[in-house]
Amino acid sequence: MSELHLKDALDTLKTTGVRITPQRHAILEYLIESMTHPTADEIYKALEGKFPNMSVATVYNNLRVFREAGLVKELTYGDAASRFDFVTNDHYHMICECCGKIVDFHYPGLNEVEQFASHVTGYKVHSHRLELYGTCQDCLENDGKQVL
Repeated sequence: MSELHLKDALDTLKTTGVRITPQRHAILEYLIESMTHPTADEIYKALEGKFPNMSVATVYNNLRVFREAGLVKELTYGDAASRFDFVTNDHYHMICECCGKIVDFHYPGLNEVEQFASHVTGYKVHSHRLELYGTCQDCLENDGKQVL
């Protein structure tokens, strides 16, 4: 499944005139394979052994290109570093308040909420974002202490 996502993502970049460099390919592949919604620094640390000349700025620049192409969403949480999510379909996030782990989940019913909000407010709704906060199973098993 992820090979298909990678091929489609590379095709999207090529059609927008973006050159596919080895670093760009590796960053995109990491995002698709990762289920952790990584930060730019986490991506950099994961790939620096394979690309010793790659900088954190290269990762940020590529993430910007991917975001502009509609391939990733940037998830911002106050003062914390942005996390990046490869976009394959609409989904929502469960976030552990102890360790910060983010897990995707799907819930189909929010289109009606968008329609209702539009009707009540007169706004044209462009998107929505749902996040639920709690304690993950690993942290619960560790008495609510942060698990890293």
